[in-house]
Amino acid sequence: MEIRALRAFLEVSREENMTRAAANLHMSQPSLSKLIRSLEHELGTKLFVRRSFGLTLTKEGQVLRERARDLVGMADRIEDEFASLGNVTGGTLYFGLAESYQIRYLAQQIKRLRERCTNLRYHVESGVSAQVLEHLDQGTLDFAVLAQDPDRTKCDALAFPDVDRWGVIVPDGHRLAARESIGIDDLVGEPLFCSQQGWKHDIARWAGSRMPDLRLEATFGLAYNAAVFAREGLGVLLTFDRIVDTSEGSGLVFRPLRPELDTKLYLTWRRNRPLSPIAERFLRQLRETSPAPPSEAYTAQPRAL
Repeated sequence: MEIRALRAFLEVSREENMTRAAANLHMSQPSLSKLIRSLEHELGTKLFVRRSFGLTLTKEGQVLRERARDLVGMADRIEDEFASLGNVTGGTLYFGLAESYQIRYLAQQIKRLRERCTNLRYHVESGVSAQVLEHLDQGTLDFAVLAQDPDRTKCDALAFPDVDRWGVIVPDGHRLAARESIGIDDLVGEPLFCSQQGWKHDIARWAGSRMPDLRLEATFGLAYNAAVFAREGLGVLLTFDRIVDTSEGSGLVFRPLRPELDTKLYLTWRRNRPLSPIAERFLRQLRETSPAPPSEAYTAQPRAL
């Protein structure tokens, strides 16, 4: 199975149209059709069904799409890493990021590195910790930012300088908006929104034996989307402070949990897996960062970002 064929397959699945896909790939439509038929013959199954409005993936095609994305992504990484061997001024960094206001510290360090490495490129994907950790394990990421303590038997990590504080986000006219802080009794009977990971780990740790008294209305991977639902009065959002706009005029307010609930953030990479030259340089920069206020740079402490 050739990477070239998988790239063509992904382009057709994205466009759902052979003509547009061929144009994007700078090849003729007959050549592209032949390549897809060859791939189907090799796999022994149909990958597309022709409809009046275009092409749609079969169930087998959907499975291949997920696997092909990983394989093509890994091939791209290999090509990039070998192209940048010996090039100390460039290369591509691959990050998977959980949501947090502390991501600004990472952005500051990338900016600092780019000033020294003029050919630096970087790819960023966002998701909950479980998603980015899976991609880190697969080798498609250099670094993952996790809102959980990483498995130290598999990974090394640097802690971010601050913590993320948990609280609720509600419309400014909601009954909870009048409270200075929110206890568990305040949440009983309320429809609650939360990330699946946060609900399972952080909120469960905070609620303890009272966890059965809370009602999870829905889970959200992105806090912004959950805030839209909260603004419409569909539920109370449990999330970190400072990742949703709750400034005056936003229509939303943030109230911290009582007792306080904090989560540490970690920059994580796989132990015993070689890093690319640019990833090694980035990591070295983090470890050599001089002490500075969090608003300016990462705090330089042992095993701290």
